[in-house]
Amino acid sequence: MLPFSVEIKPGYPIAEQVIFAVKKAVVAGQLQVGAPFPSVRRLSQELAINPNTAHKIVASLVAEGVLTMTPAVGSVVAETGNADRATRGALLDGDFERLVVEAMKLGLSQDEVSAALARHWQRLGKK
Repeated sequence: MLPFSVEIKPGYPIAEQVIFAVKKAVVAGQLQVGAPFPSVRRLSQELAINPNTAHKIVASLVAEGVLTMTPAVGSVVAETGNADRATRGALLDGDFERLVVEAMKLGLSQDEVSAALARHWQRLGKK
């Protein structure tokens, strides 16, 4: 069993869904800093996905700093790091832009998006 939960939904890239699920598990405290992360093989088998997709997931999480590779151990959940807040916040610029585009496409106001963000922040912030 994987140390995080993911519900694969049709119509969205599997890799993106798994990457999001891992990030959510880290934020929610389900995955602790230093905890071992499943191998590419195990990830592939547990999720019934192509090993290349599993490798892409792990590589993306390492590139984003969510996981770190440790010799003789494999991948583990990384620490947040010492980057300043502005640098860490800049990592979300693309996600924010996509959110704004989708919200505008749906005709939502900035206030509605802010209220939805606050609801999710509060829900996920509770541990």
